Amino acid sequence: MIRFLIRTAIFLGSAAIGILAAVWLLPEVSVSASGFITAVVLFAVAQSVLSPYITKIAARDAPAFLGGIGIVSTFVALVIASVFGGLSISGWRTWILATIVVWLVTALATVLLPMVLLRGKFDDRKTKKSGD
Repeated sequence: MIRFLIRTAIFLGSAAIGILAAVWLLPEVSVSASGFITAVVLFAVAQSVLSPYITKIAARDAPAFLGGIGIVSTFVALVIASVFGGLSISGWRTWILATIVVWLVTALATVLLPMVLLRGKFDDRKTKKSGD
């Protein structure tokens, strides 16, 4: 249960960082203060539900596209977050750039956040093992 909560927190944190990066880097991307949490939660849930589904469809119908599943599910999750959340993206170029920025930053944050947030936990394990 603890691992599930940690994974959920890391996934929500990476979604938040990805959306904020798009807002900061792209002037045609905006999110209202009140809609930020809604957009993050919707994005994270949509991403976690859509990735396996889109992977299954691509594996069956278009295996050549398996490498691009993350970017496709990021785009669809951004569409959902913009329709139902407080996220606004204007212009087709901005949609493409926002998808790339959010996908890249979210992927990096998903790898780096556990290292940063759980650093003390790993250090404690190392000292316990070396002390035995």
